[in-house]
Amino acid sequence: MIVLGIETSCDETAASLVERTEDGAGRILADIVLSQAAEHAAFGGVVPEIAARAHVEALDTVIAAAMREAGLDFDRIDAVAATAGPGLIGGVMIGLTTAKAIALATGKPLIAVNHLEGHALTARLTDGLAFPYLLLLVSGGHTQFVAVDDIGAYRRLGTTIDDALGEAFDKAAKLLGLAYPGGPEIEKAALSGQADRFALPRPLFGRPEPDFSLSGLKTALRLAAEKVAPLSDDDVSDLAASFQAAVTDTIVDRTARALDAFTRLHPNLIDPILVIAGGVAANTAIRTALTAAVAEKGFRLLAPPPRLCTDNGAMIAWAGAERLARGLTDGLEAPARARWPLDKLAAPMLGAGTKGAKA
Repeated sequence: MIVLGIETSCDETAASLVERTEDGAGRILADIVLSQAAEHAAFGGVVPEIAARAHVEALDTVIAAAMREAGLDFDRIDAVAATAGPGLIGGVMIGLTTAKAIALATGKPLIAVNHLEGHALTARLTDGLAFPYLLLLVSGGHTQFVAVDDIGAYRRLGTTIDDALGEAFDKAAKLLGLAYPGGPEIEKAALSGQADRFALPRPLFGRPEPDFSLSGLKTALRLAAEKVAPLSDDDVSDLAASFQAAVTDTIVDRTARALDAFTRLHPNLIDPILVIAGGVAANTAIRTALTAAVAEKGFRLLAPPPRLCTDNGAMIAWAGAERLARGLTDGLEAPARARWPLDKLAAPMLGAGTKGAKA
């Protein structure tokens, strides 16, 4: 089956065609992603109104480009999938409404995809991964550990109680006068910095629950920067390196707790795997540290290619194909949602940021 996937939940306008074979293997036929980073750079973060207008202007062109790249017309697709949440509601509505229009005009099934499920299932597209496995989702709006047991069967083991990791990187970069998006800029600046110059905290370090808290670390970075202001280039590099080291240590510690929790759920797995996804997953220092840390617990780390860790249409098309193979489709009344828990039984984490705990 071939599924068209549309992703507009934040600041990427994306469309993709993905094929799923009868044996469950996947192949990307086309994958177009148009970033809005330049439009939001001056503001140091995503402006919802600007993002929504950009999606309106670009989405038809992006879908047409994906269809051309795949060499297909709408008669050849079996379904159309779109992110229906969670995300910036204006963007979600644009992508979902476009998908509904295509489904209505072509008579093809509609699949309303949870954005987080797209991330959760990407490793099955890229690596044919079998259930169950543990997911660490670290992006601009989401920070969660999720046990991925099956299609539609997800258990949240940990989340953030305030900022998501991607948000923390963006805010840290803005504080240091670095460009948006912040993750790559912090990583670049940290390469020439001294990570031990500033003693920054490791929030929740050693706590048994695999949750995160980043607001205190962000505040500590601001206070450290104020003490040495005005900042020289060396100061910026050292602050970036110290911040990245603190984040890395925190992720490694929190991951160890999540691996323990996952092992209690699935004690007899022969080859347990941690999948890392989201924009922060592209950080080399974090990937390197996690690879060693999970090996100590008897796990393997699996990370999709960086372009499939950030928001993209292929993960939405693939999640749609996985659901379509189970006979799971949606009606044209499917709603757009700003919040949409992947684990519907998990209690909201009080004090959570934009999407991190409740999504």
